[in-house]
Parts: sequence; structure tokens; C-alpha cells
Amino acid sequence: MSHKTAAQLVQEAKAGIDNLTPDQVQAELATGKVTLVDVRDAPERAGGTIPGAVHASRGMLEFYADPSSPYHKAELDPDARVILHCASGGRSALAVQTLRALGYKNVAHLDGGFKAWQAAGKPTSN
Repeated sequence: MSHKTAAQLVQEAKAGIDNLTPDQVQAELATGKVTLVDVRDAPERAGGTIPGAVHASRGMLEFYADPSSPYHKAELDPDARVILHCASGGRSALAVQTLRALGYKNVAHLDGGFKAWQAAGKPTSN
């Protein structure tokens, strides 16, 4: 029985989802009709965040995103536009698949993650 590597799982995830550039994410944020979700762990956020992003660590994402869960975050709406990001784009790509499995219909991720956002000179906060 063969197995896959984490890199292969990420590559497969990216092949079937919306991979957005920092410019595309910034344009969507400007509309005010999108929820940006930071799936990084809390210590990673010490290096900066994208203003307005909701924090939902990857380890708790399913519980935060499921409206029937006692941990559900009201900002996470299966019927709304949701864009995920992590540090470099791997975890958020996998998380898009997870949200789709939970019934989210309009979900994408920031390809390259927070690192790409910073490299593009986009605004951050601490």
C-alpha cells in the first residue's frame, strides 16, 4: 500500500480549489463581503496578522466552522464567501477541502499565505 506525502496532499488540494493572489484577496476584502480566516496557530500570529482576519486555528477549524458545534464562531457562515490563509499556503489549501466537506460553498485560500501577503507589501497589524 502506497502512501502520500504532505506535499502531495497540498498539491492535490491546490489543484481543485481557488488559489488567490494577495491582490485578489485584497480586492475581495475591499468589498466588505468576505470573511478572511487565519488558520495559523496563535504563536505564529505574533509576527503579524492581516487586519480583520478571524482567527480559527487549523486544529480547531472544523469545530469553529460547524454551526452545530458548541465552539462555532458566528463569523464562519457556510453560505458566505470565506477566504482562508496560513503562513505559506499549505494548511489553508487543505482547510478549504475541510470547509467544503462541512458544506461551505464559496471558499478559497490565499496562495502563499501570510508570507506572500507580506512580500507583496500588503497591510499587516500586530
